Amino acid sequence: MKRVQYLSSIAAIALVMPAIAQAQAYGPDDAVTGGGDRSERSSRDERSERPQRKRATVTPYIEVSQVVLAELSPNDDVVTFSQVAAGVDASVQGRNNGGSVSLRYERNIGYGDAALDSDTVTGIARGYASVVPQVLTVEAGALAARTQVDNGGGASLNPVEGLGAEDESRIYSAYAGPNLATKVGEVAVSANYRFGYTRVEAPDAVVTTPGGPAVDVFDDSTTHSANASLGVKPNTVLPVGLGAGAGFYQEDISNLDQRVRDVYVRGDVTVPVTSEFAVVGGVGYEDVKVSSRDAVLDAGGAPVIDADGRFVTDTSAPRQIAFETDGLIWDVGVVWRPSRRTAFEAHYGRRYDSDTYYGSFAYAPNARSSVNLSVYDGVAGFGGVLNNALVALPTNFEANRNPLTGDLNGCVTSLEGGNCLGGALGSVRSAVFRSRGGVLSYSRAVGSRMNASVGIGYDRRTFIAAQGTVLAGADGLSEESFYGSIAVSGELGRNAGFSVNAYANYLTSDFTDTDATILGASAAYRRYIYGGLSARAAVALDYLNSEAAGEDLKTASALVGLRYDF
Repeated sequence: MKRVQYLSSIAAIALVMPAIAQAQAYGPDDAVTGGGDRSERSSRDERSERPQRKRATVTPYIEVSQVVLAELSPNDDVVTFSQVAAGVDASVQGRNNGGSVSLRYERNIGYGDAALDSDTVTGIARGYASVVPQVLTVEAGALAARTQVDNGGGASLNPVEGLGAEDESRIYSAYAGPNLATKVGEVAVSANYRFGYTRVEAPDAVVTTPGGPAVDVFDDSTTHSANASLGVKPNTVLPVGLGAGAGFYQEDISNLDQRVRDVYVRGDVTVPVTSEFAVVGGVGYEDVKVSSRDAVLDAGGAPVIDADGRFVTDTSAPRQIAFETDGLIWDVGVVWRPSRRTAFEAHYGRRYDSDTYYGSFAYAPNARSSVNLSVYDGVAGFGGVLNNALVALPTNFEANRNPLTGDLNGCVTSLEGGNCLGGALGSVRSAVFRSRGGVLSYSRAVGSRMNASVGIGYDRRTFIAAQGTVLAGADGLSEESFYGSIAVSGELGRNAGFSVNAYANYLTSDFTDTDATILGASAAYRRYIYGGLSARAAVALDYLNSEAAGEDLKTASALVGLRYDF
């Protein structure tokens, strides 16, 4: 049955990878690379400019289901378990506040001598409230998810309970903070602060790949992010637009006392060429430092492991520098905004002592469809990336959950822009990393009864660790993923609904020197019987061709059950 566990773990990676959050940022990157004051304003400003009527939906529910998971090859093992769940999906949307939440408690009951029961809480939420309408808001977001961590440090959602709860891990992440956006005469003033916390509860956190370095799985971290900027538009004070900004980012990771610190100041200029097209550029100073301490060593020179399976930090040892750069940063680019429904920008510059490329494209031809492209580059730890992915989620969404297990798939359904946690959940190694990549997504409401989405993307994560420490083996190693997905859901008449999902993913890792190809598809059907009572059925097929596993793995799973919406 371990093969079924492995496939469930690896295949689920593809479910969370379909699209990295559209505005995924690392530290204060939005302000650093965005030319002034756009880091926190865009989504909030758009909400405040749109007239909205108060809308609130709250749907509590309970479910009772039976799940079967079968390994088709190379063996023929079968696992069956029952599932009892209760949850609530809610959304409140108004002119001055808004938010969505999906929260679920689940009890899984296995059968057989080796069965392991479990209790799980999963959920995702994001919202904001106005303290001073259109000037001062407070926002927050949170995530609770269960995962499995493989022996390469990779994380995947949707573990199937009953297959071995010793493999299960939990991820918790939350952030909160105020945002200010106002004007003093012709000068736009913006500022924001966010505090974040992320924790991974993983048994046997330190695992070793045969012949490779030890893997230290992320424990917890706190993040502080603050940005402030001033700016004037072109043709107000001067023919060109001017901006000035400053920011601070710090992430403190408990593993080996790792720290990412990033401080910057910069100025920006916008040169309009036409009413729709402008050339932009910025220059400034930035100080970036990544540091850590070493582990306590025993008499034989081996690192000491604590009761939770993680390296014990030598707090008496001096802090060692893993990466450090300070000095000039700059970038140039173009911005094209022909209408409120279309925005494009592309930038090239120097940062982190190397070239940097980033940009975005958003196109919403109508209220029923949207196209989003994002190219990103930044340095952070696992907690900082996950916090920023939560920040980028919309406030009006419906959470996507695995139709068989009820677990979060890592994405939400929304036409407001970025809608996936994506690559933020791809690996839970404790080491800091630089991540570069891009994602293209398309969402569309088809008629009045269906929704469809497509996403493709690429992510490369290069790890940073201090030489002479136990993490040194990870320094400079990379993990890459190419991924894509398609999803369609809708109603079948007045009393039934369906959803269909398919994904593909290709993964490579320098840590294991292996690659994996992952394919899968699932379908779910729901029919109302009476009032809020409905019957549910779902099936799924997953395939893994992995060098690490040494063989092709195939599984099939099915669910039948009842649900009642109050």
